[in-house]
Amino acid sequence: MPHSSGGSGPQDIPVLVLNGPNLNLLGLREPDIYGKETLAGIEEMCRETAAAHGLRADCRQSNHEGALIDAVHEARTGHRAIVINPGGYSHTSVALRDALAAVELPVVEVHLSNIHKREAFRHHSYVSAVADTVICGAGAHGYALALAHAATLVREKR
Repeated sequence: MPHSSGGSGPQDIPVLVLNGPNLNLLGLREPDIYGKETLAGIEEMCRETAAAHGLRADCRQSNHEGALIDAVHEARTGHRAIVINPGGYSHTSVALRDALAAVELPVVEVHLSNIHKREAFRHHSYVSAVADTVICGAGAHGYALALAHAATLVREKR
């Protein structure tokens, strides 16, 4: 699974930023729905936003459900919160939902598009039931909102 992180220092609080299937195609795939920003650009913005809030963004993406679940399990001991765009697994993966519930970390679900204004099958997200917060329809800026809120959730949990 692609893995990158930025920042280093005693005040950096690690937060997993996890992206699901097809998000590696951002900027190419249906830009009228998902925008023109690439995943690399979003990850860079996440690292910058995280640093501004005393966090360190550990950005990962996979098209494989099991790899996403493994990353969530790993976050249990290595991270203080999870920001996740589960992509299509939002609407299909009970296993990913169960993994997020099991790790007992603050979870912020983010979607580039407003899933409630799209096809009916996208209106339900299994992940939303275990997320502390859901941000959808704000485009790439939704990740910045998610990280700012994750910082608040981490501080409240202390």
